[in-house]
Amino acid sequence: MAQQTMQHQCSFCKRIINVRDQYDLPIYDPNTGFAICRNCIKEVNHFLEEHDAAQQQDEKQVFAGQLDDILAKNKPHIIKKYLDEYIINQDRAKKILSVAVYNHYKRMKYGYQHDDGTEIEKSNVIMLGPSGCGKTALLSHLSKLLDIPFAVTDASSLTEAGFVGADVEVAVRNLYYAADKDVEKAEHGIIYLDEFDKIARKSGANNSITADPGHEGVQQALLKMLEGSVVEFTSRGQRKHPEAPTIKVDTKNILFIVGGAFVGIDEVIAKRLNKASSIGFGAEVQGKEDKPKFDELIHQVRPEDLMQYGIIPEIIGRLPVICTLETLDEDALLRILTEPKNAPVKQYEKLLAMDNVELEFQEEALRAVARKAIERKTGARSLKGIIEDLMLDVMFDIPKSTEPRKVIITKACIEDGAQPEVVKK
Repeated sequence: MAQQTMQHQCSFCKRIINVRDQYDLPIYDPNTGFAICRNCIKEVNHFLEEHDAAQQQDEKQVFAGQLDDILAKNKPHIIKKYLDEYIINQDRAKKILSVAVYNHYKRMKYGYQHDDGTEIEKSNVIMLGPSGCGKTALLSHLSKLLDIPFAVTDASSLTEAGFVGADVEVAVRNLYYAADKDVEKAEHGIIYLDEFDKIARKSGANNSITADPGHEGVQQALLKMLEGSVVEFTSRGQRKHPEAPTIKVDTKNILFIVGGAFVGIDEVIAKRLNKASSIGFGAEVQGKEDKPKFDELIHQVRPEDLMQYGIIPEIIGRLPVICTLETLDEDALLRILTEPKNAPVKQYEKLLAMDNVELEFQEEALRAVARKAIERKTGARSLKGIIEDLMLDVMFDIPKSTEPRKVIITKACIEDGAQPEVVKK
């Protein structure tokens, strides 16, 4: 039996199409007679691709034209000076980040202006430092200065992707939303992967016996993203399936900074140093009293220490800049309480001033707050929480009256739970 052939006219090109099956006329509405042939679909698709490519090129040219101004405003010494206003100590880390960001923009400028085959690799950064030493605070203030999208993603949550680690694109999706859904802005932003040490292989460098796919799988999935690739993801809340619309972001010009406390890394470094210094007849035997401190060891970290810790070599190769931060002692925490523009004490002074109340912290009280933060082993992160607990009753009672008063915080308030002194002015 011969196959029935029907004729329809394409609504675009007006050609008569002999239709044997849907392949000949992919779009056809029998109710209205509207039809589009395969050739017209190809032409429309080609036009849309050219239009999108031209639009992206225009956006890149606009950004490239702004790079001279961006570089002039964000030279390393300018960036560090700004960070000094908010972050106490960590001078070495500030210099490393300032240079890394400045070189990142120079790399983009070179890529836009030269086509000689020379490619300057990205200066992705790995940050190591104890909890509460200022890793996230540094990057948060840095992003405000640069006025570019900045997104923090908890790397440990990426292990939920299981054996494959297919959810690593969540980090890029977070940046896309931080850029107000502007793909061009997102493609020049900064991604910070926090708790990066949590995805280290549990068995360290020797992973031949104990399988650890949940952690190594995520590291493997991050490789292309760190180097530069087009990441495709669905909008927030949508499950990934073939029919779901996707968003594409190129990570070529996204600066990746990963960080974590890397608990125990000092022991790995010490072991390497001891091994190197204990070889030969003239080697000195180091006693317990001569054991190096954390701050002395952390600045001597090398890529092989990170590999021993459980970070795969390919990842380390894509994180060429190692940035280390020191622990914060009592004096540093005391300065954090009072000196930065957004210091906790300054914040509470301004809050109480709105109720016509003067706030005074005695120095011994501030030192007591610093010591309590050190006891909790949470660094600067817990300073505001300690003051918040102390000020709760005061801030509850103060608004009951509008008369001028003065609140004095003493050492006993911190150590013994005494109530702050409230005196009339």
